[in-house]
Amino acid sequence: MGLDVGDRRIGVALSDPTGFLATPLTTIQRTGGKRDIATVTRLATEHEAQLIVVGLPRLLSGVIGEQARKTMEFAEKLRRQTAIPVVLWDERFSSVTADELMGQAGRNPAERKARIDAAAAAVILQTYLDRGPGQPESQSGFA
Repeated sequence: MGLDVGDRRIGVALSDPTGFLATPLTTIQRTGGKRDIATVTRLATEHEAQLIVVGLPRLLSGVIGEQARKTMEFAEKLRRQTAIPVVLWDERFSSVTADELMGQAGRNPAERKARIDAAAAAVILQTYLDRGPGQPESQSGFA
């Protein structure tokens, strides 16, 4: 399962059973820390997720900024509430890439805006899946 965690929404994506292809699943409207964690945990359990990949929004320079700190806190809380492993993965440009891909697929701007978070989660998860064998599990120092 892949997550794009924002202040207002959490985009969610899943991979196929072979771990080859990521697809958008849903967008969760954030309501509060414990409820958000419970919703993600429920979805992960329902979909039998083996791993949760959380996009880490580093600054373009690679530095950990305020949003990345919030995401790391969310990931740590999630780790405490589930036995499913949680990995942070560099998500720089995931939303831009998701928007471009939806545009290429013929989605109009209103559709793109409504689906951007789940699509960004799919981009995050796909880059994780594409990392190739022998590559590190985490680009963040948090595995």
